[in-house]
Amino acid sequence: MVLPVKSFSRAKSRLAAGLGPWRQELAHAFFLDTLWAVRNTEGVRTVVVVTADPLAASQARTLGALVCPDAPDPDLNDAVRLGAAKCRSVGPEGPVAALTADLPGLRPRELEHVLREASHHPRAFVADHTGEGTTVLTALTTAGLAPAFGTDSAHRHASLGAFPIDMPSDCGIRLDVDTPEDLARVALRGVGPYTAALFRLRKARFPVADPMEGFQAVEGIQDVQDVQGASATASS
Repeated sequence: MVLPVKSFSRAKSRLAAGLGPWRQELAHAFFLDTLWAVRNTEGVRTVVVVTADPLAASQARTLGALVCPDAPDPDLNDAVRLGAAKCRSVGPEGPVAALTADLPGLRPRELEHVLREASHHPRAFVADHTGEGTTVLTALTTAGLAPAFGTDSAHRHASLGAFPIDMPSDCGIRLDVDTPEDLARVALRGVGPYTAALFRLRKARFPVADPMEGFQAVEGIQDVQDVQGASATASS
């Protein structure tokens, strides 16, 4: 599994207008919640975090992931290719997936389902909740991944032959966060403990909706201590 992570200081610029400095902290929390879900997904043997951010790299290692250094101003597709090459170098050739690191509501069981479905197709992808972007791209070999992330990536991945895996538009694996509206949507549906803890800490008010009002935590995980305990026993 490849998880490309932009430096937190540069990430989620579209949240800046409404959130100011909390934008960086949210990007950090999204990454931790996404990584925790991946590390607890059955069948995922190796996780490679591709990043130039020293904090992301350090925490990735703590949570049992491998780290692949990235360029300071990375292209997302280049980062995915770097991560895929790292996967190939550390283990036998086999299925690989790339996942965006801004999925604070991701459940391990959702990712397990997607990976099972993807095993029947040479390449597959999951579109984001808008139907335009991509949150997951898979291939049966690292060489076959052929990432085309960016504007309208769902259409590009489909045109390149990747099979679209259908998931409900409100499930965590499709709820990437780029805007305050996205954040409000995933907060009401359920976020992981790091993002939930940040909501509680900051008590931030958002321009479209306030996630502090009625936000849900992912079931079975109540706080960061639960995550840290589970992470200590997670297999790579």
